[in-house]
This record gives sequence, C-alpha cells and structure tokens, in this order.
Amino acid sequence: MNGLMIQGTSSNAGKSFIVTGLCRLFFNMGVKICPFKSQNMSNYSFRTHDGGEISVAQAVQAEASNLTPEIFMNPILLKPQNNLSSKIFLNGHEFKLKPGENYFKDFTLTHGINAIKKSLEHIENNFDAIIIEGAGSPAEINLNTHEIVNMRVARLADVPVILVADVDRGGALASVVGTLELLGDDRERVQGIIFNQFRGDVELFKPAVTFIENYTGVKVLGVVPFDEDLKIPAEDSLCTNAKNYGETQINTFTAKNNVYEKIATLLANNLDINFMKVLLHTKSTLQHQ
Repeated sequence: MNGLMIQGTSSNAGKSFIVTGLCRLFFNMGVKICPFKSQNMSNYSFRTHDGGEISVAQAVQAEASNLTPEIFMNPILLKPQNNLSSKIFLNGHEFKLKPGENYFKDFTLTHGINAIKKSLEHIENNFDAIIIEGAGSPAEINLNTHEIVNMRVARLADVPVILVADVDRGGALASVVGTLELLGDDRERVQGIIFNQFRGDVELFKPAVTFIENYTGVKVLGVVPFDEDLKIPAEDSLCTNAKNYGETQINTFTAKNNVYEKIATLLANNLDINFMKVLLHTKSTLQHQ
C-alpha cells in the first residue's frame, strides 16, 4: 500500500511527534492521509465517537490529518496495570484472555494480527496513503517471534521505513548503527534516517550526518531541532511530561490547529519532504516475510 512507517531506535525518540507533523504536512498537500499504530501501550486513552478507546497519540494524529479519530487507527491498546500485566483493548473494547492463556502465544498472532490486517485493508481502500508509527525499537530481537508493531507491520503493509533517533539523549549515532545491524533482511526496508530533538548549532552535527550516510549507506533525511514550545500529549511512561496528562484531560483535549501547523512547518524546514513524498507514493517491492 502507499505509505511510510516511522520507527525509532528507542522509546520516546519522537515518533509520535514526527508522525503528527507529517500527517498535517501531507494533508496540506492534498493527500488523504491516515495515521496508524497497530499496538500501543499507554494508560492515556481517547474515547472515540462510537465508545471505543484508542491511544491519545493516534487521536492527535487523526486531528492533524483533519479526520475523526477511529478505532481502526489503533486496533490494539494495552493499558499497563503493573509490571507484569495489562488490560487489552481490541478494536476499542476490553478483551479478556481465558484462564491460562498467554498474550504472546494466544493473542498476538491470532486475534491481534487479524485485527491489524483488517484495519490496514480498510485504510488502503479508503485513503490515499498511510503513515504508520512503530513502538519502542525494531531491534529487540527477543520479541521478533511475536512482535506486531514494528517490522512485521511494515511487511504486512509493504511500506518503507524511516528510522528516528533522539539526539538529545546522547548515543544517537551508535543507536542508529546498532539498530540497522540487528534488523537482518528488514534492514533493506529502511530508506531514511531522521535525527530528532537536536539542540544547538546544527552545523556542528554535519560531520555526524556524513559519517552515518557513508557508514550505513542510508540517506539522512534531516536533523529536527528541539523546540520547547511544540508539544503534543505524552503517552509513554518514559516521557518526563507524561504525568501532566491525566485521562480526563486527554479525553477533553482539543488540539489547536496552529500547533499542528507549526510542527508541520518545523519538519518542512528541516527534512527532505520531497524525498519522503516520493517514498509515500512508491509501492515497495520488498517482501521479506
């Protein structure tokens, strides 16, 4: 299908922020764009018009795309209850495993993957293109067998991947190189790299960009500067501002149009959007199942 997938080298790399800005950018270009995240883990949810629950991130991305938030944009939502368990929301409503069943063995590649396939099919039939958000890192090899949120979804949708790294955390170069090294055949699907949340003079980072392109052979699409004033609601427990957003606040949150426009402008000024637009409308021929 036509589209892109934004994956990160870690949690809180800025995937949701990048997807939100791209949704507004492509909407402004006249593309009927749809955001999507197959599985999200967050206690900050948004109640849709038909009573279902999805992650707040996809609700925000829908608003940026000038769409009503819908369940098919986030078919699986996990609400952590403690370190060992989560409530499962499938297609917007709570799903209970039977006694003795295991989420990874008895849900992900049955109920979960079926819901994801149906959502992708609906989006392909009703929109020009999709922007998919991954979760965490695609290089968690211990999760590869049952993961349904990163490269398996990229293969199902057959879309190119753009990898996002957070410069502000430090170690961005090593995280990019290490992630690519652990992707196996899926490495070919990565068509671009974005360095996000850069503070200071971007000229000082140019040697790093040159090194990464020469070392990995993957194009760096740009370096996005840190902007303290541009924020969207946090959903990740690792986010330092996550505690500022309670569920009631999220459900009544109305994003201001100018915030989406400012994020879109920030990305347009710092990324190779023309290259990304070509990727968006170029059906992939990569089929590593």
